[in-house]
Amino acid sequence: MPEDDLEDLPGVGPATADKLMDSGFESYQAIAVASPGEMSNTADVGESTAADIINAARDAADIGGFETGSTVLERREEIGKLSWLIPEVDDLLGGGIETQSITEVYGEFGSGKSQVTHQMAVNVQLPKEHGGLEGACIFIDSEDTFRPERIDDMIRGLDDEIIADLLERREIEGSPGDDDTMDALLDSFLDHIHVAKAFNSNHQILLAEKAKELARDNEDAEFPVRLLCVDSLTAHFRAEYVGRGELAERQQKLNKHLHDLMRIGDLYNTAVLVTNQVASNPDSYFGDPTQPIGGNILGHTSTFRMYLRKSKGDKRIVRLVDAPNLADGEAVMRVQDGGLKPE
Repeated sequence: MPEDDLEDLPGVGPATADKLMDSGFESYQAIAVASPGEMSNTADVGESTAADIINAARDAADIGGFETGSTVLERREEIGKLSWLIPEVDDLLGGGIETQSITEVYGEFGSGKSQVTHQMAVNVQLPKEHGGLEGACIFIDSEDTFRPERIDDMIRGLDDEIIADLLERREIEGSPGDDDTMDALLDSFLDHIHVAKAFNSNHQILLAEKAKELARDNEDAEFPVRLLCVDSLTAHFRAEYVGRGELAERQQKLNKHLHDLMRIGDLYNTAVLVTNQVASNPDSYFGDPTQPIGGNILGHTSTFRMYLRKSKGDKRIVRLVDAPNLADGEAVMRVQDGGLKPE
């Protein structure tokens, strides 16, 4: 049972409280950041009643007022940084992928987007002294990209020092070079990666709601959810909404989906990592014609925007395209059998 008693809010009786809980409005904070229309549609309450409930929750949760920059700075100290374990890329990102933010990685096929999501699903489980967040991962798979075998490769590709520390922490007997020992370590990693395959855009939106429930249920677990991957964010939306006539509806649904993901990041201190497909701009005569799809909706909602492009052999160029507090720049990494590695 959540700490907040929803029945203390005006107009909320036992039946309404159950509706709110079933719709994911399980705390004052979750209610306070909702809109009356959203609550009315999802929790089956009248819009005027929803507005009263939201206003009362805002007062109770003390949300919506101004605060000093010092208070904001103090709160930002709770934000975690998930390392790529590639110093050049981590420097580009100011230490790694931030929690409570959406990081978008886009690029053409074969550029390494899914490799990044797999590597982060491993790295997030590492101890903080090794660049991880000691947390679990939720993986929404819309393109059938998740491969446990790739997770195995990346675990075996970790430094021996990190593997030895992991074996000790997870109470697994054996040495880093032993296959049975590494299989046991793989199982322990896979146990903390929650995978769901999205069959269409509506299902993908539903899975985001289920992810919120999973993050809530594991908030006090040994491995709380610290990473939410969506690979890819836009594939189903792109396939199902074709032509200018359906563009507005697509963008509206995509916008809601992004805000659902953002809410998970804010409420549960989770890093949100999404991959995005690209299109070629035929009007571009100079420079790289590759552009991410999703339009301004995705561009404005993504906190950090990164562009991956192929280079010679296993090299990939990682370019930071947009960030609120970091300068644009580029770094080089390699995609190898053992995962993402420095140049």
